[in-house]
Amino acid sequence: DSLLPLLLLLSITSIAGFIYRAKKGVIKKAKRLKISEKEIGSSYGDRLTILQFSTTFCSECRSAKAMVKSVVADMKGVSYLEIDAESNLDLVRRVDLDQPQPQLLDSKGFEIARAKGAPKRDQLVKVIQAF
Repeated sequence: DSLLPLLLLLSITSIAGFIYRAKKGVIKKAKRLKISEKEIGSSYGDRLTILQFSTTFCSECRSAKAMVKSVVADMKGVSYLEIDAESNLDLVRRVDLDQPQPQLLDSKGFEIARAKGAPKRDQLVKVIQAF
């Protein structure tokens, strides 16, 4: 009898954990927010720019950075740009970031997609190849 509430709680938290993991890293279509080259301090890639806001204490940012850089290393027209979130708080607020979310910008600086957390490699490749 006394184990029933514990088992129920364990089941609920397990289901919530599975749902959270399934959604984390998913790349979704984004609003058509325009981010200028002046704001990011660099020019756009010919096809695509992957923009990542990071902080020194964010371990998820470091793993995402390594994965994204390895994916785009041999892709023509695709650039990767990391921006320090702490030094660019106005831009972080403007693009409405609440966690590490690599953003994909088209060649004119419009946001076309955004990952929820560190993106999954296969999804990132698929999105990049679509452009």
